[in-house]
Amino acid sequence: MTTDQTHMRREINEIPEAAARLLEGSRTALDAAGAALAAHDPAFLVTIARGSSDHAALFLKYAIELTTGRPVASLGPSLASIYGAKMALAGAGSIAISQSGKSPDIVAMAEAATRAGAVTIALTNTLPSPIAEASTHPVHIMAGPEIAVAATKSYVNSIIAGLAVLAAWTQDAALERAVRDLPMHLARAVTLDWSALFDGIGTSDSLYVLGRGPALAIASEAALKFKETSGLHAEAYSAAEVLHGPVALVEKRFPVLGLAARDAAEASVTGILDDLAGKGARAFLTADAHGRAAPLPFVATGHPLTDALCLILPFYGFVEAWSRAKGFNPDQPAALKKVTETR
Repeated sequence: MTTDQTHMRREINEIPEAAARLLEGSRTALDAAGAALAAHDPAFLVTIARGSSDHAALFLKYAIELTTGRPVASLGPSLASIYGAKMALAGAGSIAISQSGKSPDIVAMAEAATRAGAVTIALTNTLPSPIAEASTHPVHIMAGPEIAVAATKSYVNSIIAGLAVLAAWTQDAALERAVRDLPMHLARAVTLDWSALFDGIGTSDSLYVLGRGPALAIASEAALKFKETSGLHAEAYSAAEVLHGPVALVEKRFPVLGLAARDAAEASVTGILDDLAGKGARAFLTADAHGRAAPLPFVATGHPLTDALCLILPFYGFVEAWSRAKGFNPDQPAALKKVTETR
């Protein structure tokens, strides 16, 4: 690893090691959170997060709904911090995600969920912290120091922690194996080359990132990273939802990145990207059966949830390089800071 690498690039490279550290070092807390959900058997769950953490929460929403059939809703943190609303959460499960563990509105909503009688889990990179004190089951995601403003390690480890809790809750042996094998798959994913996107985006000032299910959460994170690191306008949509209006903006040579995992939505995403490529879009897709879209390499993990998660690593590598190529500093995006203490 050379000394002229950005903090962001170094932190991307550290993701496999950080994942292994989490799975070993926080095993007791992960199992305890899963056991608490199993004991309370919540009819529904809520998530509390903002920014990249909210994209991790969206991933976990799909993972929980697909695995357990329990609905998951995202709570606006301002419900507690600004509006003082009292939510009926007795018997529910709650997952709050905050890297710093101290954003006032996230903490206030977690405290409100605990007072309301929910089983409250906090996924945080900082212990002790206010979010940990506000929750009944704090989990240290152990991403390690993250200096770059744009979150990478903490995003991935938040999802891994949530998947590990889900596996412990449901006693899903296949998911348990998939989570255990993640450091190995992430080590492969971080080496993948998505530099074909350089020419695909070219001088465009806008693009779409598409996915379905858990991959939609990855698309949301990717679109945010384009904005954060490069000032490039990127919007994430469900590959189905994009057909309900946003497709009108897809003109000839408009860039579209399609994120498909090896799951039930793969054929749908592939078909939509093929159609957009047929209309002249510069379409890129993470699938073998890519049709007219240009293929991007991916890691097949053998499980649909971890397949989707592994898509973010080659994207992170690309967007860090793209940011530098455009003359930006991905470690210090304009007008952003590492900890955003919203109220």
